[in-house]
Amino acid sequence: MTSNSDSTMHLSPPLPATSAVIRTRSRRTLRALGDEVQLHLTGADTDGQYSMFTVITAPSGGPPPHVHDNEDEWFHVIEGKVGFFSGGTWTEVGPGGSAYLPRGVVHTFKNLGDAPSRMLVHTAPAGFEDFFAELADVCAGAEAPDMEQVVAVSARHGIHYVQ
Repeated sequence: MTSNSDSTMHLSPPLPATSAVIRTRSRRTLRALGDEVQLHLTGADTDGQYSMFTVITAPSGGPPPHVHDNEDEWFHVIEGKVGFFSGGTWTEVGPGGSAYLPRGVVHTFKNLGDAPSRMLVHTAPAGFEDFFAELADVCAGAEAPDMEQVVAVSARHGIHYVQ
């Protein structure tokens, strides 16, 4: 709290419990289901507030339609053409474009280009990075992932696939 000379009180916003500066060389890279996720900020860095990562998706790649119970997602396309599905509609987004996909809404994305797409993604609150790390463990070394395990891992993290 601060005050000025006319005795008016101003509330200062609360300061975060922690701050973080992460060097590029220290980021962790995860791979699962054809996507590569380069973690930049995790819940451990942001006091659980949000996570930030780059997703690299192969041509025609992307997850099946799904719903998140826990986190909102926002995407910024860095490279490629990406189709976003939300509200029953597909929208194509190129470099410089962004999409916001809130929890509770059926959504997906798909790389529409001939080369890998690259997006900067944020989720709030944090936790998506824990889901993807567990998914990467399930997919490690497997030519084809056990989809029952993929669905079970997803459900444990509040992610549900829809038809």
